[in-house]
Amino acid sequence: MGNRLVLWIFLSALLFFLTMEATTIDPYKVLGVERNASQREIQKAFHKLSLQYHPDKNKNKGAQAKFSEINNAYDILSDEEKRKNYDTYGDEKGSPGFGAGSPGDHGGYTYFTNGGPGKNQFTYRPSDWQSMGGQGGSKSFSFSFGGPSGPSSFGFGMDDIFSNLFGGKPGGGGQFGGFSGSAGSQPGSQPGSRSSPVSISAISSQVYKKEIVDQGMTWLLLSYTPSLKGHQHVESIIKEVASSLQGALKIGNINCETEPSLCKDLGIYPRRMPRVFVYSYKVSERGSLVEYDGDWAAKPLKMFCQDHLPRFSKRVDLKHFESSTFTVHKLPSVVLLSTKKDTPVIWRVLSGLHHNHFLFYDAEVHEVSDPTVKKLGVDALPAIVGWLSNGEKHVIKAGITIKDMKSAINELSALLEGFEKKSKKAASSQAKKSPTGEKQIPLLTESNFDALCGEKTPVCIIGAFRSSKERKKLESILNTLSQKSLSRQQNSADGRDSISYTLLDASNKASFLNAFDKAGFKSLDKVLVAYKPRRGTFAAFEGEMTTEEVEGFIGSVLNGDIRFTKTRQKPVLK
Repeated sequence: MGNRLVLWIFLSALLFFLTMEATTIDPYKVLGVERNASQREIQKAFHKLSLQYHPDKNKNKGAQAKFSEINNAYDILSDEEKRKNYDTYGDEKGSPGFGAGSPGDHGGYTYFTNGGPGKNQFTYRPSDWQSMGGQGGSKSFSFSFGGPSGPSSFGFGMDDIFSNLFGGKPGGGGQFGGFSGSAGSQPGSQPGSRSSPVSISAISSQVYKKEIVDQGMTWLLLSYTPSLKGHQHVESIIKEVASSLQGALKIGNINCETEPSLCKDLGIYPRRMPRVFVYSYKVSERGSLVEYDGDWAAKPLKMFCQDHLPRFSKRVDLKHFESSTFTVHKLPSVVLLSTKKDTPVIWRVLSGLHHNHFLFYDAEVHEVSDPTVKKLGVDALPAIVGWLSNGEKHVIKAGITIKDMKSAINELSALLEGFEKKSKKAASSQAKKSPTGEKQIPLLTESNFDALCGEKTPVCIIGAFRSSKERKKLESILNTLSQKSLSRQQNSADGRDSISYTLLDASNKASFLNAFDKAGFKSLDKVLVAYKPRRGTFAAFEGEMTTEEVEGFIGSVLNGDIRFTKTRQKPVLK
């Protein structure tokens, strides 16, 4: 029955379209601007007209149709490529008349395109959906038909889908599903099916503290009062964004009439109009609310949300790869290998959800044949490689295949949780075998410097040596002390050490020590440096290197009993 209805609607619409004369509405005339208008002038005209014809404010006949025209015109003229295509061809898709092409993101509506056999698509505008009895003003209903050599049935090529999510090509790991191109569609939905609804949660003080604050998930929040006009329209835009980023963020609204204390405490009380915020992890590991002040449209709001997704993963260069980079803390480490130039969206989301349980890294690679990739035992991209807390390496997943963002996040989360359990089991087994819990003190290198002695580490203890004999002695002492519960030893907030221990080969890295001492401690065969990266200060221990003496020095450092000196310059490893 459902398939017959779909076929009937398509055939009726197709017949209607083929009997119509194609007309083109000039976007410049719709917005009332000159062809040489600046983006600022176009934006001003759009804001003025959209307020005038918004369906929530203008109940006159034809206002909704006019509002759609205004949005369509702004969508063309605010995009440099579409505007250039329109100026050249009279059509924003780059060809005269109705060109072929995938539906893409058109600010909440799409349209019919006819590009010949195997490249046809029809999509209702929101107003058409409403006239059919659908609910909500931002949903759409689409069909797409692609031949064997044309686009996929979802409106995107397979390469485009995979590149958007992880980077890479389908050849690296099987077949992939994708996203429907219409603005109201859901990831993973089948062609011709109605999108699953996206629910918006009512946020109370209790929910905010329990489910939002520092939980690692990005939230898109609307603050409003029922008396304010326009909040339903903004809510529909929020749902549309959540639909396209399903799994990457959650949405909620805060009614400031019923939750006045929450709105006051957060400083989000709306005055003349609703306000939209993102609970962001862009600035720091502690989440914070950032207000959105862009256009009330799905496309710019979606870009704003993507920009504020978690950034807990650190990008590394595999050319300077050393396993110690990923094994310098008690937490297990994971690194994503993909062809993306920037950290992929899915990996950013996962880093937020699991940042208290893993250290996240990612690296750009180009081919499986790359020696650095082969060295890790990876035979297909993209791939996730992990290191247990005991330093043991595992290829968690190679040749990752995905259907949609939400399912990919769920599946990869399950893999990470399994790897975390394996890491805890390995740590427990190691503790039983070695009562002293002895571990290897990492050698300080350019690639692991930020992890060991970066600004996130309050105190970095550096044991510098000039011979293998002195290295062995320092390593034994630091190994023993690293197992003791010294003051400020453990930072309970994120499970990382407040004090890190590392070794430095002074014979090869003599210039590094010049940041602390003009002569670089050349007269000493070994020296211990306590370095505070955030303050740029240090204290050096040059006495007899025994476990007791070094323990006393470190204890004094942590208790504030030793005077620190400003470094001559910022220490840099070359």
